[in-house]
Amino acid sequence: MALLPYDNAMIPELRKFHEASATFQFANRDIVIRQDWKQLGVAAVVWDAAVILCTFLELGAVQLQDRTVIELGAGTGLVGIVAAHLGADVTVTDREVALQFLESNVQDNISDDLRGRVRVKELTWGVNLSKFEPASYDVILGADVVYLEETFPALLETLEYLSSERTTILLSCRIRYARDHDFLMMLGSHFAVERVHYDSKRDVHIYKAQKTKLKEEL
Repeated sequence: MALLPYDNAMIPELRKFHEASATFQFANRDIVIRQDWKQLGVAAVVWDAAVILCTFLELGAVQLQDRTVIELGAGTGLVGIVAAHLGADVTVTDREVALQFLESNVQDNISDDLRGRVRVKELTWGVNLSKFEPASYDVILGADVVYLEETFPALLETLEYLSSERTTILLSCRIRYARDHDFLMMLGSHFAVERVHYDSKRDVHIYKAQKTKLKEEL
């Protein structure tokens, strides 16, 4: 869902979203991410939650070397790109409308020697999940994917389908509204959830979730 564009008197902190590109330094390299607010809105700009999650990954919070990783709602692809440079085999996903833009950022920031370890695929949460191998990922990443209440059941279904008990799920987000707390409660009914990081300057939380065993399996 795109937000309405702002004019020249826009709030200062929102101006960065209207820049054609944004440059970041992760994994000892410059990563230049294209942005396109006018055409794709929120899907095509780098949000603070993505930057904080990349920093968290770079600090070695989870093992990524040679791990299978999938990023949900990737948008610009920054998180997946950083994960690839940190050694992961990455599937970067978003809806069909965002794929061409997402692919361009991946192509621009993934060197030839890593191309076989990164792929861009269409994934609409809760739809045609059979296109993906169930319970096959070591790590699931999502930055600012918790914001539209109507998508929560599909997001939860997708997380359940893609994960196993060995999967680490990391969701980076702001908790803006009561509905965001509701999602965490929904998540907690299926996964063991804990907050593993909070950036007070940017008001971004990172939650870790892992599947819990059924009582009869214990």
